[in-house]
Amino acid sequence: MVKLITTGTTAIATAVKHADVDVISAYPIRPYTGVMNELARMIADGEFDAEYIVADSEHTQFEIAKHAAACGARVFTGSAGIGWAFAHEPLVVTPADRVPVVAMVGNRALDDPGNFGVEHTETLITRDTGWMMCWPENPQEAYDLTLMGYKIAEDPSVLLPYVVCCDGNFITHVRFPVDLPDMEVAREFLPPTPPPRVNVLHPDKPLSIAPHVDYYWGTEIRRQMEEGMRNAIEVTKRVHEEFYKVFGRGGPPFIEEIATEDADVALIGLGGMAMPARAAIAQLRSQGKRVGYVKLRRFRPFATEVIRDALRKFKVVAVLDNDFSFGSAYHGGIVFQEIRSALYDVPERPKVVNYLIGLGGREITVDAMRSIYNQVLEIAETGEVKKLVQWVGVRE
Repeated sequence: MVKLITTGTTAIATAVKHADVDVISAYPIRPYTGVMNELARMIADGEFDAEYIVADSEHTQFEIAKHAAACGARVFTGSAGIGWAFAHEPLVVTPADRVPVVAMVGNRALDDPGNFGVEHTETLITRDTGWMMCWPENPQEAYDLTLMGYKIAEDPSVLLPYVVCCDGNFITHVRFPVDLPDMEVAREFLPPTPPPRVNVLHPDKPLSIAPHVDYYWGTEIRRQMEEGMRNAIEVTKRVHEEFYKVFGRGGPPFIEEIATEDADVALIGLGGMAMPARAAIAQLRSQGKRVGYVKLRRFRPFATEVIRDALRKFKVVAVLDNDFSFGSAYHGGIVFQEIRSALYDVPERPKVVNYLIGLGGREITVDAMRSIYNQVLEIAETGEVKKLVQWVGVRE
């Protein structure tokens, strides 16, 4: 085990090397490009061997990954912002073809106007297509969740694509301490060869992938995808246990609770938002205020029961959305819609409010988190929600 001060892109590139992938398809777009630069360097320096294919666009890039995976290869690809949006067609068909592509997204606000700031909207708008989605808080988790991703996606009962979503410029570019194992230890957890599966293209076993079926099989195919996503919940739990046995870390599979044991209120969000929340919690608890945070580690599959059990004990839950769903119910964020829906059938449920924060890459500060906590504590004290959805830091 080696401890390095490194970026999320380098941590993910190391996980891809340790996964001993066969095919990498690349096309540059910041802030994810660093992972492909590092993989190119690793291959050039002889650290591992893989077919490195530079595509002519993100659309082609994801098609290459899909077809390589259909031939049985272990693959890696990735993108960011409008690049992920441009790849929408292959993004949709990859889960339908049941091929375990693993990808990384450097979360970035969608154009127009041009914007390099972090925002989660670009990946969350594909939440209903069949991709498993996770959000690391830091580069250490980026490594861990990437390596786990191969074992989850390639499980014969799952066979769905998997994307690691990293807050652009922060987790992708900022350096953190990361424990990186030796290749031998990584292989103890993830063997270099994927498990056998029946839907592999090979000249000796002719088969059709994605023929035209219309309504004759369309319903069954969608149902099978949903079964794979449901199976992924138990598989993810098992993979986290296996990861812990080898590495002694990994955390809970779906959520991580921070200072929630006696908390009256909690914030919940994805990715790096947990970092300023941790700092705000420390400050407020020193003043005797009982506040906590629930970190959503995975958004698909959405572990409804786990999330319900974690949130039902609070008086108020504030959902932090670094995204937006225009014209949606209550005109709120995407994560808010899911959390509110998950709690609907809970008899004694907390009040749920929504804060839209960091849109377009605006900085998510400790001061902003502290302000949100104080507002939510006031709701807990008065029982009154004056505004269900609020925009944080927006100029009027």
